[in-house]
Amino acid sequence: MNRQKILIVEDDKDILELMAEFLQAKNYIVDTATNGVECIKKFKESEYDMIILDVMMPNLDGYTTCKIIRNTSNIPIIFLTALTDESDQIKGFELGCDDYITKPFSFNLLVKRVEAVLKRSQNENKNTSLDFEDMSLDLNTYTIKVQDRVVELTLKEFNILKELIEKYPQVITRETLLDSIWGYDYYGDSRIVDAHIKNIRKKIGLPYIKTVKGIGYTLEKLEN
Repeated sequence: MNRQKILIVEDDKDILELMAEFLQAKNYIVDTATNGVECIKKFKESEYDMIILDVMMPNLDGYTTCKIIRNTSNIPIIFLTALTDESDQIKGFELGCDDYITKPFSFNLLVKRVEAVLKRSQNENKNTSLDFEDMSLDLNTYTIKVQDRVVELTLKEFNILKELIEKYPQVITRETLLDSIWGYDYYGDSRIVDAHIKNIRKKIGLPYIKTVKGIGYTLEKLEN
């Protein structure tokens, strides 16, 4: 079995060293960073199975680091922080973390949380594609084929299409798409959804996406 690789990001070097030693003793490969900037650099240069991320760090805090990573990846992220307020934890989950552990913490508990999140992630990754008519979305590589033609979509466009396929034949409101794709902290114009839908339609070249006036969008199968 391949050993899983974890990136730990923590500005307290004593805690960082202890976590690294403990996880290495549990047969994980461990890499470390002491701030968000270093984390982003290492994340772009290497492949990891998980990131354990402190929140309060110099240069780039954990929340911002998570948001940057979530623009391109669904890698499992566990926040590890002294921030214990419910609002802080809610913010972490809204940004896309998979778990949230508050300090002080037990190393044995940390390992159990790591194991649970990695297991859940592996189970989710077993379903590696989503299909609708002549469209096929690869959930590992974030690529899409339409009638065997590779189509270039941005991450947000990909996730909108993924949401529509997963929820088919439901009608998805603009507000639901804003919350799930842009996040609860987005307060801009909902017409940004319409602009992305327009781009998706143009790129896939087939009229699969149907507008439900005054509500939102759904998918529609083509008549033979």
